[in-house]
Amino acid sequence: MPIALDHCLAPLGRDFYNRNTLEVARDMLGCWLVREHNGEQMAARIVETEAYCGVEDSACHAHRRRSPRTEAMFGAAGHAYVYLVYGMHWLLNVVTEPDGSPCAVLIRAVEPTANEAAMRATRQATGKQLSNGPGKLTRALSIDKALYGHDMTQADKLWISAATHDAVIASGPRVGIDYAKPEHRDAPWRFWCEGNPWVSKAR
Repeated sequence: MPIALDHCLAPLGRDFYNRNTLEVARDMLGCWLVREHNGEQMAARIVETEAYCGVEDSACHAHRRRSPRTEAMFGAAGHAYVYLVYGMHWLLNVVTEPDGSPCAVLIRAVEPTANEAAMRATRQATGKQLSNGPGKLTRALSIDKALYGHDMTQADKLWISAATHDAVIASGPRVGIDYAKPEHRDAPWRFWCEGNPWVSKAR
């Protein structure tokens, strides 16, 4: 459902993110992802997420060691962890849990809700291909390494705003983690709004 650009889009506070990662991943569904870029404000409803649960999770980047790439994950909750995959796609995660607990939630898909035209001007794609995947949504919203470590609890450049929804939440294994241990590879730590057409094709 489209929203007006003057709709109140206050950012979620740090307490929202400073919780169990699985809970945050579920609770982010239905919220607005808000982006301000080049004088444009865009918003999209989060419809799919994945939880990455720290050093014990063999699918998590921070599983083996702390590195310059993962430094943001070890910091305060509510900051952006942005990284490149396949040398071409930026992926957006939000850090969760207390300092030193390298956990995060990956935003996998969003449904445009405000200023879709600006998103399509950036990513020239038809229909749901605009943002029904983690690399697609970052391109549509002009999210890249410049936002690494960005504080998403401030109404500046990029943040998440609370919203209500009545969607049924489904869960299943995460995508693209064949390298992980079976207990992590098969864990139902991907969450999505059941029946939403903007959810990625991965099931």
